[in-house]
Amino acid sequence: MNTNLQAISNLYSVFNKSYPQLNLALVNAKEIKDIIQTLKWKSSCGYDEVPLKILKISPSSIISPFIYLCNKSMITGIFPTWLKYSQVVPIYKKSDKHELSNYRHISLSISLSKIFEKVIYNRLYDHATRYEILAKEQYGFRNNYSTEKAIYHLTNNILKALDNRQLVGGIFFDLSKAFDYVNYDILLAKLEFYGVKGHAHKLITS
Repeated sequence: MNTNLQAISNLYSVFNKSYPQLNLALVNAKEIKDIIQTLKWKSSCGYDEVPLKILKISPSSIISPFIYLCNKSMITGIFPTWLKYSQVVPIYKKSDKHELSNYRHISLSISLSKIFEKVIYNRLYDHATRYEILAKEQYGFRNNYSTEKAIYHLTNNILKALDNRQLVGGIFFDLSKAFDYVNYDILLAKLEFYGVKGHAHKLITS
């Protein structure tokens, strides 16, 4: 059995329920405005040379055509090709500057791409929250689940155990370049298992 089929088989063996299909609700002007308001006042930009701060001071100029673009993409399941391109910039981390491994690359996406990605994220996160797909122990990149809270709960549990004269052990993993090793076939198969099907699955695959 190939790897992605094995992963899905394992999911079915653990969960005895099926998940409803993700609803790609169409976007409206208020959502776009709210997303633009949350963006930071940055001067950096992608290959289009349009920084985020330009969008923040002139949202009315882009909202109508961008709503059409987002909704068209969600209906067809096709992510616009011109939104996929990004400018890759190496950022020095530490040690020898002549070693490539001591640089972290960042991708500067165009501003409109960031907005559309946030639109998709909102729907995915709402679906994952509504159907309790994410474990309560999953911290980071979630509202009210900051890494600071994770540290607090860990410290609190350790202190409680020590107060009760219990032994405390911990195993910590530092996954170097974890996102670089994501198997996309497995990821897409798992998303489908959790209800990301139809045009939503096609859009994310695109």
